[in-house]
Amino acid sequence: MNAIEISHLRRVFKSYIGVIKRTAREVVAVNDVSFSIEDGELFGLLGPNGAGKTTTVKMLTTLLIPTAGTATIRGFDVVKRAEEVRKRIGFIFGGERGLYWRLSGIDNLRYFASLYGVDPDVSKKRIPFLLELVGLRDRGDEKVGGYSRGMKQRLHVARTLLHDPEVLFLDEPTIGLDPVGAREFRQVILDLQSQKKTILLTTHYMFEADALCDRIAVINHGHIVALDTPGGLKSRAQDLNVVEVETFGLPANTLNNLRALPFVDALSVEEYEQRQMLMIQTSRGAEAVPDVMAALEGLKVGRVIVREPTLEDAYVRLVEDGDKS
Repeated sequence: MNAIEISHLRRVFKSYIGVIKRTAREVVAVNDVSFSIEDGELFGLLGPNGAGKTTTVKMLTTLLIPTAGTATIRGFDVVKRAEEVRKRIGFIFGGERGLYWRLSGIDNLRYFASLYGVDPDVSKKRIPFLLELVGLRDRGDEKVGGYSRGMKQRLHVARTLLHDPEVLFLDEPTIGLDPVGAREFRQVILDLQSQKKTILLTTHYMFEADALCDRIAVINHGHIVALDTPGGLKSRAQDLNVVEVETFGLPANTLNNLRALPFVDALSVEEYEQRQMLMIQTSRGAEAVPDVMAALEGLKVGRVIVREPTLEDAYVRLVEDGDKS
């Protein structure tokens, strides 16, 4: 039996436009999504903002009722057997809310253990174990208000594990963490997988998904557009090279001109204060550089490199192909 089974899952929201004469319209957030996650697997769900990731997670964690389709956790239907599902899952959403800052880490865990109905004798032994697991053994007596953001997020993990759930949902858990905190948190995730926990992870950080996940599903506009191992997804972009160009003050019309070039397969931009990093996917590799530079004529340009594609490049290609179709 798979830990998670999803079949033709669909979720539609109704929204209303207008003040005097209100018009209802439907927004399809998740549309005919099907996949399964094996017991003990670390599974990634990737997609742009608004693609349907968090809506899918909320349906699987019984926070939203599907419009259509079915989903089961350890064989229990998320709608018909919601109470049984809740006993077997834990979920963490990115951010710092959900903890009591005036209490110590230990007191937070004691409080939540009582809410979860954990036997006091069990929680007395389990809390020190969990603090050790998340690297807070020596900080448990301190008030949470003095914790760093990364420490608070690790305490979230300990809180989630109080009732020893079999399946974990981590929705962008490293968002807003500094590099050190994010690295420590990723190690916590690997430690959880070593304990045979089934984990569904959503993230915007492609390197994180590449390093952690056994398999990855890419969702866009509510549809699953790809499902494979990180290596399998990267192989979909092996026919391309990536030309990276550092620019300063890049205007929107130049971007449109670049996208219109016949040899440009996909294009993305990363903003860094006063500069931008252009990433152009093309099968021409280094041969494309002169034409790219011609399109950027008159702009201040920094370094230019040509490299092999990464998981992020494969992801960009999948998402942009979906946007074009």
